[in-house]
Amino acid sequence: MPLIDMPLDQLKQYEGRTPRPADFDSFWERALQEMKGTDPQLELIESEFRVPYADCYHLYFTGVNGARIHAKYVRPKHAPRPHPAVLQFHGYAHHSADWADKLIYASLGFTVVAMDCRGQGGLSEDAGGVKGTTHKGHLIRGLDDHPDRLLFRQIYLDTAQLAGIVMDMPEVDASRVGAIGGSQGGGLALACAALEPRVSRVAPSVPFLCDYKRVWEMDLAKDAYEELRTFFRHHDPQHQREDEIFERLGYIDVQHLADRIRGKVMMGVGLLDTVCPPSTQFAAYNRIRSDKRLELYPDFVHERLPGFEDKTIRFLLDM
Repeated sequence: MPLIDMPLDQLKQYEGRTPRPADFDSFWERALQEMKGTDPQLELIESEFRVPYADCYHLYFTGVNGARIHAKYVRPKHAPRPHPAVLQFHGYAHHSADWADKLIYASLGFTVVAMDCRGQGGLSEDAGGVKGTTHKGHLIRGLDDHPDRLLFRQIYLDTAQLAGIVMDMPEVDASRVGAIGGSQGGGLALACAALEPRVSRVAPSVPFLCDYKRVWEMDLAKDAYEELRTFFRHHDPQHQREDEIFERLGYIDVQHLADRIRGKVMMGVGLLDTVCPPSTQFAAYNRIRSDKRLELYPDFVHERLPGFEDKTIRFLLDM
């Protein structure tokens, strides 16, 4: 097998390089209290898109820092109540995609909710207001401000707040809610399940947002991680703050959240992935303490993994 990272036996033992801030737990407890104290001002607006067997809505809620967050909400018309739900999260800089890819789950009796990340390609707001650079990407937004201003802190909280909103819907069985996604969506599915541990199934593939320092040390700060290199070039060209920067990124490193997950996990990993290298994905996976399994694809890069979506459907049907 070609090798672009550690041998598989080492990957299975690897637990990451990005430092975990000393106040990590209190940071996230404070964040969750802020989220719980935010009035979501929930709004459902009937969509212009209609099909005979499901109701389609635009769902809006207010997240932390006052941003209005948008998601597509698809509710099966004839499924028994309460029924399961699935939360879909999208790739970096993209959006919740067409209504069409939600319909397979609706046809199986799931409510489906697909969130637009704030400030990316969909309809959610980015409330902004941070000090320092916002050039080149969201990983670094707020990096020169207080850690509470990190944009991915807010996005992670949006995923957990949305999960709670969905669990409170009268048609949804709160004990049968899953989270899925690829790349950024995979990282967000893990973060969602960590911050809302009632999520009972998690199916990430090739997850982003894990072990930033490992990416840097592998000289892979390009593609999705290009903004790390850009940040240092413009704002710390001699790397005098390197330790401080990576410790601050530790607040939004999914590997440090992973041990909070209580639901069952099925993760797909391409072992030739040079965008989100396998070791970074294993850094998160190896910290998960709940029931888990890997689906490995030795010859695949950062791409859709054949058969993984079918496996995901079966995994969620087993809730």
